[in-house]
Amino acid sequence: MNFKKIGRFLLFLLPWFISAIIFRSDTNYYQSLNKPFFAPPAFIFGIIWPILYILITYAIYNTWDTRDKEYNISLLVNYISNQLFSFFFFTIKTPFLAFVDTVIVLASSYYFYRNIKNSNYKYSKYLIPYVIWNVFALILILSILIMN
Repeated sequence: MNFKKIGRFLLFLLPWFISAIIFRSDTNYYQSLNKPFFAPPAFIFGIIWPILYILITYAIYNTWDTRDKEYNISLLVNYISNQLFSFFFFTIKTPFLAFVDTVIVLASSYYFYRNIKNSNYKYSKYLIPYVIWNVFALILILSILIMN
């Protein structure tokens, strides 16, 4: 077992959980909102996001050495916007800012996917579930915004 590789992978993975640690999800707030029929129960997010973070990290881990300026920018924008969602939605409880942020997360996740796809198609496939989930998240937050 190569502890150096495991350590490097964990180093790439752990930052994705920062917002979950700093900005605790207020499930009571989520429950209090009017939601569309397709809104998942709160516990689903706790299952989906760690899986997505592992997939994102796997793609980053395997393409890190081939990164360029566009890669770095697309990753940074996506990371920051991804982390800000919890702050906007759960901490300051502003669905509009969460919606705007979700648009940025979706656009930047797609841009990041395309960036990796251009350099390493094999690892870009690990980002497809993330992009799909972000499409769903955009529809969900837009619906919540309209309904509240």
